[in-house]
Amino acid sequence: MPAKPKFYLTTPIYYTNGLPHIGHAYTTVVADVIRRYQRMRGCEVVMTTGTDEHGVNVERAAKKAGVPESEFVARMADAWRALWDELGLSADEFVRTTDLRHVRTVQWLFKLFRQNGYVYKGHYTGQYCIYDNAFVNDAKPGDNCPDCGRPTETLTEENYFFKLSAFQKPLLDFYKQNPNFIQPESRKNEIVSFVEGGLKDLSITRTTVRWGIPVPGEEPHVFYVWFDALTAYLSAVGGPDYEKRGMWPADLHLVGKDIIRFHTVYWPAFLMAAMLPIPKQVWAHGWFLMDASKMSKSKGNVVLPRPIANMLGMDALRYYLLRETVFGQDGNFSYDALVTRYNSDLANGLGNLASRTAAMIEKNFSGTIPKAGKLQPQDEALARETQSAIGEVLEYLEKLNFARALESLWAVIAAADKYLTTEKPWSLGDSEADTQRKATVLAMSAELLRVVTVLAHPVLPDSTAKIWTLLGQPGSVSGVELDGLRWGQLTTGVQLGKPQTLFPRVEKSEAIERIESMANEELNPTAPPTPAPAAASGASAGTAAAATAPAVSEKIGIEDFAKIEMRVGQIKTAERIVGADKLLKLTVDIGTEIRQICAGIAQFYEPASLIGRKVAVVTNLAPRKLRGVESNGMIIAASVGPEGRPVLAGFPEDVEVGARLK
Repeated sequence: MPAKPKFYLTTPIYYTNGLPHIGHAYTTVVADVIRRYQRMRGCEVVMTTGTDEHGVNVERAAKKAGVPESEFVARMADAWRALWDELGLSADEFVRTTDLRHVRTVQWLFKLFRQNGYVYKGHYTGQYCIYDNAFVNDAKPGDNCPDCGRPTETLTEENYFFKLSAFQKPLLDFYKQNPNFIQPESRKNEIVSFVEGGLKDLSITRTTVRWGIPVPGEEPHVFYVWFDALTAYLSAVGGPDYEKRGMWPADLHLVGKDIIRFHTVYWPAFLMAAMLPIPKQVWAHGWFLMDASKMSKSKGNVVLPRPIANMLGMDALRYYLLRETVFGQDGNFSYDALVTRYNSDLANGLGNLASRTAAMIEKNFSGTIPKAGKLQPQDEALARETQSAIGEVLEYLEKLNFARALESLWAVIAAADKYLTTEKPWSLGDSEADTQRKATVLAMSAELLRVVTVLAHPVLPDSTAKIWTLLGQPGSVSGVELDGLRWGQLTTGVQLGKPQTLFPRVEKSEAIERIESMANEELNPTAPPTPAPAAASGASAGTAAAATAPAVSEKIGIEDFAKIEMRVGQIKTAERIVGADKLLKLTVDIGTEIRQICAGIAQFYEPASLIGRKVAVVTNLAPRKLRGVESNGMIIAASVGPEGRPVLAGFPEDVEVGARLK
């Protein structure tokens, strides 16, 4: 069996001067999407991220925190890794610049420079930006950094210099021979112009900084933090032994536009000096702006990813970041636009298509996906449009044009909605001809949904996995090879899987308020509350009952309450469970689907009296089995009197089924 083609991509090695905001998440989401996409194209993929842990900024931050640098960076690295894991963005390689494997790679690369005559010792005096860890060319004392706008410091010290000036022509030749190396084109023009203007030799060691990788035999020299950090891309996949791993050179470096010079001038020059392979492409994306300025913690305008993921789900954040802005350009982040996209594109779009298709198959064919009969012209037109979209979406993904790929994909979803509205399978009767027509329409809808699910998987991994299970298709959606994706591959005659809530609609102002409240608590953490005494047990299974109030009231944060989703439900059926005197098995319409819920109310409510009753339902509890019957939700009830009699929460006014409680 032939070996899979390799694909190696990286995010920047993020500096440990704070926790990730939405800008960091954007780059990492893009990397994760590309990784999933390339794996579905049949590649062996390695994605690297990590933490840049050296430099004067870390020295100062650790001193302020009152801990050694090693302890400070270990805490920060753990926090970054934990957040990426929580958001489903775990990399294949997480490299820390304090790792021994990385230290050895940096020292090895410097040794190659010396052997090849590209370093010398000298002195440097200039303005240095400690926030960007970079000397600022042509700046005078008192000047601010042109990138971040903060004050520079005057620095004089003995350094080792790298002969960057020797690589002006080699770099320009390389750019000409590899026209796709720098993307997008506007950044390429900027870099070519910079190199054509002449290159000055670059300081790559420091003597006034203590916290860094030492230069062997040249103490107190430590390596310049950017030389150190760039080398992490190589140390992650083998360092001096990179040929054994077989992943170098990198196929793609993803970076922010503010650090493109380091990656397209310094980094290839370093590799040329060491006679090592150069990465194939560097893609510089724009910034997400708030109030027309770059996000930064010091400006107080950061957007945090965790509260958004907690409120709307990580797939919603992934979709918004990739759909809202053309990759490579700046974009303006807006909570209003985020929630609007969520409700219109995800809840009303993909989520609605999946739920209505499954519901009609359940109602008309007992949950078994039917086989299409004779196709009519409108059926064939839908198939052609979907088949055409496959090639379109893949072409856009290959070019990292995520916004256009998703635009094309959602055009297919809109076509499916129009098709169902026109064909009206719900209005057809039970004659043989009508049943056959319903089978065809629903089979076509299910097939279109299957294609959309596969194509959307790199962007929406969690929700598409749920849709794949709902469709009862074999294997996993991540295992489908994109190059073999065609219309007509739906497995029919299989039973639908269990329906799951995908994108429940949210009320915009409420959602934004909760996200902002959670973000405020994350940015300004308070001491955790003292645990309250445990409440007396005995609440009926499947109902939430009010227990005796504890002596000390326990406070919870808004982020804890925001995790609970409650909706108005209407009981459709109710029956007793054999062998369980206290339990009733209910089916409850919660607006988006019918749920089966077990409730411990059988001693106080007759099943027939509950039919049609509207109740309050907790809808996002993990399913559990009670007496062998699965319960997927919880009915809210008060606990009244000494015996704890459950009284169902109700609504004196007429309320729409599915309405959210807040």
